[in-house]
Amino acid sequence: MKKFGLLLAGGIAAVILLSTIGPMVGLLVSLVLLYFIFKQFLKAKTTGGKIGLGIIGFIVLMASIHNAPAIIGVAAAYVLYLVYKKWNLNKDTAVNEESDPFANFEKQWNEMKNY
Repeated sequence: MKKFGLLLAGGIAAVILLSTIGPMVGLLVSLVLLYFIFKQFLKAKTTGGKIGLGIIGFIVLMASIHNAPAIIGVAAAYVLYLVYKKWNLNKDTAVNEESDPFANFEKQWNEMKNY
């Protein structure tokens, strides 16, 4: 039943991730452009250049805000990663034979039978 829940959560996360690929790419491109515009804004010497880069930067900032659903896609990718890690987790629980009186008795009984 636990595997079914992981499969369901992973399926939903995968569908959300696939549906937000476009906004994620758009957000990445607009943030890279915004970074380079900001670097050029700091290097600009003239006031006209700073105003022009400020306007272009504002337009690119609005484009990156428009791609805000990409944050949901990043969260879905993280959920998919967690599901993958939980799926591959081995649950090997060792039984402490010293505390189990029946296992200890059976081991001693088998030793007595072998003599």
